[in-house]
Amino acid sequence: MTTQPLQFLRRGQPVALGNVPPDRTLLEVLREDLGCTGTKEGCGEGDCGACTVVLGEERGGQLHYSAVNSCIRLAHSVNGMALWTVEDLAEDPLIQPVGDAPAARQTITLHPAQEAMVQCHGSQCGFCTPGFVMSLFGMYQNHVCHGEPITRELAQEELSGNLCRCTGYRPILDAAQQMASLPGMAVNESEVLQKLKLMAQDQRAQTAYFSYIAPTSQAALLAARAAHPAAQIVAGCTDVGLWVTKQHKQYTQVLDVTRAAELREVTPHTDAIHIGAAVTLTDAFAALTAQWPQLHRFATRFAGLPVRNSGTLGGNVANGSPIGDSMPLLIALRAQVVLASQARGERQLPLEDLYTGYRQNVMAPDELLVRIVVPRPSTQEQLRAYKISKRFDDDISAVCLVLNLDIADGTVQRASIGAGGVAATPARARQTEAALVGQPWTEATAQRAAAVLQAEFSPISDMRASGTYRRQVLGSLLQRYWLESQGQPSVSLDTLTLEATV
Repeated sequence: MTTQPLQFLRRGQPVALGNVPPDRTLLEVLREDLGCTGTKEGCGEGDCGACTVVLGEERGGQLHYSAVNSCIRLAHSVNGMALWTVEDLAEDPLIQPVGDAPAARQTITLHPAQEAMVQCHGSQCGFCTPGFVMSLFGMYQNHVCHGEPITRELAQEELSGNLCRCTGYRPILDAAQQMASLPGMAVNESEVLQKLKLMAQDQRAQTAYFSYIAPTSQAALLAARAAHPAAQIVAGCTDVGLWVTKQHKQYTQVLDVTRAAELREVTPHTDAIHIGAAVTLTDAFAALTAQWPQLHRFATRFAGLPVRNSGTLGGNVANGSPIGDSMPLLIALRAQVVLASQARGERQLPLEDLYTGYRQNVMAPDELLVRIVVPRPSTQEQLRAYKISKRFDDDISAVCLVLNLDIADGTVQRASIGAGGVAATPARARQTEAALVGQPWTEATAQRAAAVLQAEFSPISDMRASGTYRRQVLGSLLQRYWLESQGQPSVSLDTLTLEATV
């Protein structure tokens, strides 16, 4: 089987590469095929951020920027997009000076993201620096170019997917805040969009290829699924990418769901929000936090921004990892999943009923998860999401617990509790829910329910935590939920604010 030529825009010009295998990563193409060695290979699993690049994609007539990990991103997934690496920031003719004094900027040789790192002494050994610079570039385009200030908190959140081993983060956070004070530079977005449009027209004239399949509609996607049941399904590749880089798996045929228009949409309805399976985690969490603002900190602790920019909500759910953070949240929100096949149409079921075992589910070979339906919040519900991990940022949960109780007249009317890291699948704590519903919302009720929750699961011991620790944490988190429901302020790293120090 042959692959479609890979095309993307770089430095204002289309780059076309032939014979790129469907499972080749973007980092391999950059470093080995194009010689762009400024983009570094670190962990190979999307954790360190040394491989960060920025993608530009047309969305609704606007250019949308995303910092992503190139080490686990399949190369063909960036087909038709604009791409910037660290080498491009000072060389791309479409990154141009802005402001009232262009003559004063004629001597500029570095982008503000780079210059700020130099001025703030944000680089020492330099290995992580390209990744930090590219995350700063994404931040610059998404915030500074729109007149939005870079706060310390925003800088911390958007750089949480980049690790530094020697300099320390203070000078890098300083650089993030200093970018806006430097002579301005901005991408000529109208010209980039025009070039992307021309490139897309050129690609539509090409013949069909069958090793990397990326249908642009749900109907075509389901037809491809039925026709190629052995193809490896991919979305953002934040998990499949690890199978390629760490397990050295090879795939001769890949089915990419992220180009299907219907799967990329967030659609509000009167009683629910419909989130397409290919909506990125960044956009999905934005839709959820618009309804539940208290989820903001929990959402930003899901991996790092480059992972959330690539990974999709549907991919996280369909993958079914017992330590995936989105599933306990969605279970507590009483979400439903919609599965579809070309032959039988759509069916809908509660998210917790999707799983039958460790990374196993009820989907037929010709079915795909196409969207998640999340009911809107009620006026009585009290939602809290807790993530316990060894690191605050960019880490996998030892325990994830999300509690959602409807409390009226001092009585628990309804309870939905999702738990992760405590069973072979993401789980709903049904016994604990039963112990709460109909009971007065008192400290005694919370303590009894905490004991039920500790007994409901038999978590394993592994490198992240012992089974005993996990059970104790479950009970403690339910009691913490009780205290917070009574107005006691939360005392945890969740309330930490980063202030610049001298």
